[in-house]
Amino acid sequence: MGNDYIPLRIAGVGYSVPETVITNEDLTKLYETSDEWIYTRTGIKERRVVSGNETALDLGFDAAKKAIEKAGISVNDIDCIIAAASVPPQLYPTLACTMQAMLGIEKTIPAFDLTAACTGLIYALQVARGFIGAGIYKTILIVAADNNSKITNWEDRGTSILFGDGAGAMVVTASEDGIDDILSIKISANGSIGQMIQTNMPSKCCPLVKQADTVGDGLIHMNGKEVYKFAVSTVPSYVEECIEASGMASDEIDYLIPHQANQRIIEAIQNRLKYSDEKVISNIKYYGNTSAASIPIALVEGVEQGKIKLGSTAVLCGFGAGMTWGGAVVRLREGIC
Repeated sequence: MGNDYIPLRIAGVGYSVPETVITNEDLTKLYETSDEWIYTRTGIKERRVVSGNETALDLGFDAAKKAIEKAGISVNDIDCIIAAASVPPQLYPTLACTMQAMLGIEKTIPAFDLTAACTGLIYALQVARGFIGAGIYKTILIVAADNNSKITNWEDRGTSILFGDGAGAMVVTASEDGIDDILSIKISANGSIGQMIQTNMPSKCCPLVKQADTVGDGLIHMNGKEVYKFAVSTVPSYVEECIEASGMASDEIDYLIPHQANQRIIEAIQNRLKYSDEKVISNIKYYGNTSAASIPIALVEGVEQGKIKLGSTAVLCGFGAGMTWGGAVVRLREGIC
């Protein structure tokens, strides 16, 4: 970073999940499966899903309010909103623009959605770092909110056992004490393998022209075996690179807070880093894969349950459709959640 770089502070983090719980036993009503079959393959026992008129917007709004409160700022202090949203309730207005209105922000500010699937929080954090570091904006709200249950094929056992709904939010600001809370951050993608996870949106050509041969169904399609192989071969070494870039050794990092996609993938990263169970934060058992929201949900809940002591360091890492992946080594200050 140059001499003019402005360091970033993570000022507040919040999360929100729906009240409705779907257990593995509930899924036996939809297709042939069992709690044991699901749990041994994924580490998931239950997941939260939106119900009725509830959407990712409601979850994101609740998470944002909590993060803003923890940051100790007014909504009108926010001068940019970045939403990491893969399944917003509508394509436009964007989730970020609607969030601006819901929060009652009086001034006009930039607000946009960023789509990097389950890596969205890390991608948004990198973008926010660039904005703040260059002095363009001072206070940025990041909202990671998805309701994957609305595009899940509930007849497909391979994917529907995995996903849950949730939101996480993070307020980041220019650091007033000169200490940077991002020690290192790296994001990457490989579009040539993007077909591993895809959602093709329903569409029609103009009636005056030839119609497309195929029409998307708007549902999640995933090659689970290939995604698993990609994750365990790519993410652990990438996390090591992030730690090296931070100037720290892996044993100096207090916590690993990974994207909650599959317990076996989390364990693969844990084994690569030789971390004890106490250093690895996992709550996939109760929430499933909540996409970009999973890291902030795990972070805040870990603090609430006493598993994470603040005034510490953590490596955040994620991967998702695209295929995208990323990692960050961060400081977790007292009072952020």
